[in-house]
Amino acid sequence: AEKPVHGVTLKTFEISRTEVTVGQYRRCVEAGRCTEPQRGSSGGACNWGQRGRENHPVNCLNFSEVLSFAKFSGARLPTEAEWEYAARSGGMARRFPWGDQRAGCDQAVMSHGGRPGCGAGYTQPVCSRPLGNTLQGLCDIAGNVAEWVADRYHESYGGAPTDGSAWMGPGPGFISRGGSCYEDAGGIRTTSRGADHGESRIGYLGFRLARSVTGGGQ
Repeated sequence: AEKPVHGVTLKTFEISRTEVTVGQYRRCVEAGRCTEPQRGSSGGACNWGQRGRENHPVNCLNFSEVLSFAKFSGARLPTEAEWEYAARSGGMARRFPWGDQRAGCDQAVMSHGGRPGCGAGYTQPVCSRPLGNTLQGLCDIAGNVAEWVADRYHESYGGAPTDGSAWMGPGPGFISRGGSCYEDAGGIRTTSRGADHGESRIGYLGFRLARSVTGGGQ
């Protein structure tokens, strides 16, 4: 559930402009620090090993593989609170990253008219929909791939941390945010959320990175 509405005070953080791409993840594999994601069949949803998809978001990797890449990069996953703050263009009351205008293929790689990926059937290169960027220039925070965040899934926000830290403890899986190329406008809102088992290797799931900044607050 997306409720109850609750206030959160965040410490200063940085978040990556794009979802992590196949090409970026490949550097970690070549360094021997990451394992290969699930390899896609020709024309399928998994981007690893597909011709022409080096600049697509990496997907079909599980939560531990995501954490390995974050460590390799000297970063971490954003918390759910950080992710939503960023998706709302700095905490603004926005239905979508670009505002309240209904989502379409001009703004996001999404399912449109029942056609995933705006007709392509899968993801698209990162930052291919600049009209959907946040005010700070973050790309694809709605659509393309849903994004793992650091928090465990809880049914509601009742009891969630108010300091922006990751909410851990027991739970059925980890939270994903932002929706993917397989979802329509309702699934890519700034408040929509899902949960997946940490061992899942799924075509609709990817991630972006965050980093804490010493000092300051938001």
